[in-house]
Amino acid sequence: MTIITVNAPKGRLSLEQRRELAETLTDAVLVPEVGQRAPAARPGFQVHFVERERDMMAIGGRLLADVDPELDVMAIDLAVMDAAWQPDVRAEVIERVLAALAAACGLEKPSPAWWVNFRVIEEGSWGSSGGVLSVLSLLESGVFTEERVKAVRAALGA
Repeated sequence: MTIITVNAPKGRLSLEQRRELAETLTDAVLVPEVGQRAPAARPGFQVHFVERERDMMAIGGRLLADVDPELDVMAIDLAVMDAAWQPDVRAEVIERVLAALAAACGLEKPSPAWWVNFRVIEEGSWGSSGGVLSVLSLLESGVFTEERVKAVRAALGA
C-alpha cells in the first residue's frame, strides 16, 4: 500500500499531466518497492492530487500569491508500508518521483521548490478492508521479486 499525494497550486497540473502522473508516479515507487513492474500490485497504489489556491501556500515566509507567479512550488508526500527502505532505495524513489514530475511538466529538470517527503508507516499502522494490513502478508502475493522478499523480511526481522 502506497499513497502519493501531490500538493500543487490550483491549475498547475492539467488533466493530461495528472493522467500521466497517475501512472508514472505509481511506477516511480512500485518498481523499487516490489523489484519489478507488477500489474497485480498496481491496485495497492493511490495518487491523490490536491490543488490549493496560491494564497493557501507559502514559501520562504511569503504566500505564493505575493511572490513571483513563475515560482513553481509543489510538495509530494509519499506514504509507504514499512519494508526494506534502505537509504539508496529511498533516494531512487525520490529521484524517480522528481523525474516523473519534470517529464509530465515538460521540464528538463525538477524545480528546486518541489519537495518530496518520504514517510514510512510502521508495521501494524495501515488499515483497509476492515482490518490491519501487513507487508508480510503481501510478500506471498507473487508481485515481489525474491530479492525484495528477502530484503523486506530482513528489514523487519521476519
